[in-house]
Amino acid sequence: MLTTRHTLIYVVLMTLVVVASNILVQYPLQATLAGINLADILTWGAFTYPVAFLITDLTNRQFGPKAARKVVFAGFVVGVALSFYTAQPRIAIASGSAYLVGQLLDISVFNRLRRMAWWRAPLFGSLIGSMLDTLIFFSFAFAPFFVLFGPNDPFAIEWAPILGVFSTSAPRWISWAIGDFSVKMTVGLVMLLPYGALMNTLKPMSQAPAA
Repeated sequence: MLTTRHTLIYVVLMTLVVVASNILVQYPLQATLAGINLADILTWGAFTYPVAFLITDLTNRQFGPKAARKVVFAGFVVGVALSFYTAQPRIAIASGSAYLVGQLLDISVFNRLRRMAWWRAPLFGSLIGSMLDTLIFFSFAFAPFFVLFGPNDPFAIEWAPILGVFSTSAPRWISWAIGDFSVKMTVGLVMLLPYGALMNTLKPMSQAPAA
């Protein structure tokens, strides 16, 4: 009963993060950095979404991978429902696929590294999961190869200077992916602070299943 109640708390937190990210992804970041217009490549959702990896890792640490997967699947259901309601089907497919694969990979990596230095499991789990998440989302959503998921976005596949400042050009969605992953890496490092602060409080339960 205790495990179920605490797992439900993580489910609620994951749901809040998914909902917030789906809302904030509609709002570009109005700022400039090193000559890069961040509004062209980033939304506020890029800053809230990586918190999902912290929630997954804390669940995994306290209750094990089986409970973490339940939390991830709960977020997946909410995320897909919101995406299909607020976005085009291709974006919804990309979003749901990226979230599910990225989070499940995070769980797998975390579980393999959990007995090493305390920071390795959450750091490498979130970074590797974020990398695959970014690759899947932007490829499925915008790469012409995945047109089977829906029509291509002419603006996204139009070539432009990378990040708007480099001489080398690429489809715009490449710059969006670079900006998104850069934020995920940064937030992933910052998330080590709350993880480290909570790890002594949220200790692994002896009965937590290991598979």
